[in-house]
Amino acid sequence: MKKNILLMSLAGLSLISCKNEKTVEKTAETISEPAMEFQNKAHELVYQMVEKAGTFQDLLALKDVSYTYIYTTPDNDRDSANEQYIFDGELSYSNYFKHERTLANLEGTFEQGYDGKNFWLKHNGEYISDSNMMKRVVFNRKTNFYWFTMMQKLTDPGLNYEFVGEDTIEGKDYNIVKISFNSDKPTDIYQLYLNKKTSLVDQFLFTVADFNKMDPFLMKVKYEEINGLHLPTTRIYTAGNWEGQNLSENWIKVNWKNIKFNTNIPKTRFEENK
Repeated sequence: MKKNILLMSLAGLSLISCKNEKTVEKTAETISEPAMEFQNKAHELVYQMVEKAGTFQDLLALKDVSYTYIYTTPDNDRDSANEQYIFDGELSYSNYFKHERTLANLEGTFEQGYDGKNFWLKHNGEYISDSNMMKRVVFNRKTNFYWFTMMQKLTDPGLNYEFVGEDTIEGKDYNIVKISFNSDKPTDIYQLYLNKKTSLVDQFLFTVADFNKMDPFLMKVKYEEINGLHLPTTRIYTAGNWEGQNLSENWIKVNWKNIKFNTNIPKTRFEENK
């Protein structure tokens, strides 16, 4: 009799266990993230690229980054700076130790920063409020941060995607997608050339609406894999057309070196401390 009771108890526990497992499975299904809804084919292609390159959530998990930024003109004028960002809040700081192109009238090093609300410029221990210089600071802080995070941010809300077509360039096959922003004023346009084999962007066209340059520039990029992210650390750009061709051989070169993530950069680094 005791044996029968034991068997019945074990059977009951087994049934309860099975029921609990099914409940867990059902709960997991219920709380799983909903399937991504795409605007169109172009949106889906960009989403696949971001998944391959690394998402903005991946950047948030890495917390911050420090790297050396080098910008060289066709005339060999150069900007060199230490760039630092905290991804949560998009905080941005830079120490320009060479600036033959950006604020070239300032002697020696200068610092720029954005703390999430305010932009600032500091030179020789003094803060500068000159409106023309500050316009350049705002552009630099926004642009340098965006270029570093661009591939991760191309599925942000407020973007429109258009499938332009396909092309073969230098033996590689591409899907072409045009991206624009929802806005009442002129904003930048990007046209991406997505490598069918790698899903990454090998080149893209872009405008600079802040300076009323709506004829496109052509940017070509090469990647490094760092902390699981594909980062376009080598970049060259020049005047282009909407067919994806360069109109000049005067290439501007941009390099990112010594990239280090998650270095515990203090938030005070980004603050204006007058």
